[in-house]
Amino acid sequence: MNDHCKALLLELEEQLKYIALETDNPLSSAELSFQVVQNNLKNLKQFIVKYKFKSIAEEIFFFKELKPTFCSKLFYHISIYNIETRKPSGGYKVIKKYLQNELDKLKHYFDSNLDFYKYYRTGCNYLDHKYFVRGKHDIRLSLETFYFETDPKFSTSHDYKISMILANDLLQVYLEDGIMELERKAPKQKSEVSQKSDVLWTAPKVALIELLYALHSEPTLNYGKAELRQIAVALEKAFNIELGQYHRTFLELRMRKGTRTKFLDSLRDSLLQRMDNADEDAK
Repeated sequence: MNDHCKALLLELEEQLKYIALETDNPLSSAELSFQVVQNNLKNLKQFIVKYKFKSIAEEIFFFKELKPTFCSKLFYHISIYNIETRKPSGGYKVIKKYLQNELDKLKHYFDSNLDFYKYYRTGCNYLDHKYFVRGKHDIRLSLETFYFETDPKFSTSHDYKISMILANDLLQVYLEDGIMELERKAPKQKSEVSQKSDVLWTAPKVALIELLYALHSEPTLNYGKAELRQIAVALEKAFNIELGQYHRTFLELRMRKGTRTKFLDSLRDSLLQRMDNADEDAK
């Protein structure tokens, strides 16, 4: 089962990469991608409906890990298509407000499903036998109303929620990149034009992005009121570097295996080592 699903996923990702490379228009890209994912998901469903899981653990793994990977791509491209078709005509402020409203919708979904977000993000599994086994729905466990209209042979009570979490992660990056691109193209005030710094960032760019998000996570700048974009611009100016699509990089950092803060951990270790060396020299 696992090998068959991985082969389908690999084929799907190759098709989506091709569409992304060959299609510049986001609306056309979303439409084509949706069709490809839909066909791929149809093949997956045909396989699973006929397949007999070898154990409850295998069934849980499919509905918790594998199926959401496919469905999240479907939800993601549907969302982009809807966002692009509804995008208003107007200038910088109008479009930015529209994209920000879409981001607010993601936050609302997060707030409405906070308990399940925590369950999933922290790797809990004590309710997996209810969440990710077919026919085990419990109305007391925050069921979506549409669940009762889904195919019971290909759905559990909560695989949809994981699909939405994964899709919203990607959608957040898409929207934040859109806002960042708007800000980059917006006319700059004279006061914003400054001379280049003579300090260059020579470590990997991903390391600075770790630092960027760390600074934004603590109330260290403007009494905690500095926006992520403001901090990013300040770091770019200070170190003569373009951070590019740092929202996408942050998503990749979150998906790292093992430690997710390699640079920050290295900074801490280096500082502690320097202190230890200074203590030794002082003796």
